[in-house]
Amino acid sequence: MSLQKLITDINAAADAPSLEITDKERSDILLAADRLRTAYERPFEVALRILLGVHAATVLRVAVDLKLFDIAASAEGAPVTIEQLASNAGADALLTKRLLRMLGAINMFKQIDAQTYVLTPIGAGFVTQSPLSAATVHITQIGEMVAKIPTFLEKTEYRNPTDAYNSPFQLTMGTDLLYWDWLKTRPRDQEAFNITMGLNRATRGINWFEFYPVQENLVVETDSDIVLVDIGGGIGHDLSAFHEKYPALKGKLILEDLPIVIESVKDIPKKVEALAQDFFQPQQIKGAKAYYLRSILHDWPDKQALEILARIKEAMNEKSILIVNENATPEVGASLFEAQGDIQMMAAFGSLDRTSKQFEELLDTAGFTLVKIWKPEVHIPGTGTLFEAVLKNN
Repeated sequence: MSLQKLITDINAAADAPSLEITDKERSDILLAADRLRTAYERPFEVALRILLGVHAATVLRVAVDLKLFDIAASAEGAPVTIEQLASNAGADALLTKRLLRMLGAINMFKQIDAQTYVLTPIGAGFVTQSPLSAATVHITQIGEMVAKIPTFLEKTEYRNPTDAYNSPFQLTMGTDLLYWDWLKTRPRDQEAFNITMGLNRATRGINWFEFYPVQENLVVETDSDIVLVDIGGGIGHDLSAFHEKYPALKGKLILEDLPIVIESVKDIPKKVEALAQDFFQPQQIKGAKAYYLRSILHDWPDKQALEILARIKEAMNEKSILIVNENATPEVGASLFEAQGDIQMMAAFGSLDRTSKQFEELLDTAGFTLVKIWKPEVHIPGTGTLFEAVLKNN
């Protein structure tokens, strides 16, 4: 194939993207596009793309803070001038012009002339009501911590972080608090985190109970027995979806999280009972059929993760099972998204996105036997992996 035909075919595919496409196909297309770019980029171009990536994220965050996307969206598709955007945002006109230059380069705005821009469909996705706006606030905040990793590692003589109380987060923010305790004092950041976690759930692929044998494994004798405890389950996204899929499943469903989170729980099924529970404290629910952790352990290095697992172990009986739903980083061929997630865990929590082998070792140390690892038939980066475990010598 000639290069000219390749260029023509790529542009044709970009001009008329398929509207009917599966998540797997979309992931494969993006991977192929990345491989194509990698094949033709020179080292200097690679360096520029990587090292200058923070500039676009930073400008995007400022634009969200200034509500530039909301202001432009209010024009309902009509062009807006730099002066209009600056005046409505309460920002300096020259500053706004410089921000729009970058926003135009990343396709958030389309430039009409020297003084006029129009919001693009991509940019419209960052208005305040959009979860992408909250994700921008949250992830750029994590970016501040990522930027401090070199300084942190130099101070610790390049030792892998092992304690949630000693991570790049504490260095960045000048605090002795855990990230979670610090977050409670910052309402906007707390809200941004909560929304971003909801967005993660929505984009994480197939739900765990779609590929796990629920009706075979989660069996109790009566409706008064507790069939599933969702530990650190937020405001109930997972349990609500679980109940919708299995409304006739016998047994109670328990949603647990910190009091501040449980206070905000609303619109959950009647069968779901919300209970305030710190997972570092003794587990209130004893002898449930299943204890479920979703994206909890990756927030904690082994030191604290073992404490969490110890509290669950104390509450389990010989019939109980532990279900851990996490991103399992591949031992070979991790994607950029997966590698980035691991570095975010280091930056904010001194933790890590573990491999399947590391999860098995963690569970073994905590006194569990890994029964089986469950994955959906189509497993794309970010899709959860289930680790089913029971008490040792069970």
